[in-house]
Amino acid sequence: MTELEFLIRSTVDDDWREIRELRLEMIRDTPTACTETLDTALGHDEAEWRMRGARGASGNGIAIAAIAESGRWIGTMAGFVPDPDTGPILVGVYVSPDFRGSTVGLTDALLMSVESWARMESTQLTLHVHEDNIRARTAYERRGFVATGHTVEYNLDPSKKELEMVKTL
Repeated sequence: MTELEFLIRSTVDDDWREIRELRLEMIRDTPTACTETLDTALGHDEAEWRMRGARGASGNGIAIAAIAESGRWIGTMAGFVPDPDTGPILVGVYVSPDFRGSTVGLTDALLMSVESWARMESTQLTLHVHEDNIRARTAYERRGFVATGHTVEYNLDPSKKELEMVKTL
């Protein structure tokens, strides 16, 4: 197998079509990893998708995409700081199924970019993961995240929880 070449870069508002397609792929692949339903996402207009793309250049956080040599968008991660007490939060994590795994290294490359940004904000990075998303929890644990024991209600189903995990940077 040849090594996959990909580019990681910040998103901009003109990326709105690619951001939309990757988000829809993400929701279809792992609905519990998202805080919106497919119907909600399909209902967003161009302005909403452009706003999401502009997050990569906002200065208030980070939004990055991984793009294969073919031009296909194959992954994304983002982070923001909701308040100084909370510190940076990792959100919007997705890698297309064909590009998952340690052989490709895409998840690690995306995470390293987000962690570089997060180090400018704090000494730790926090995330929330759906309690039933074992694949994601395992991937985060392999990358140094540990569960804090704190949970929050999953906004699309309050009978479910999201587990808080943190990583010391």
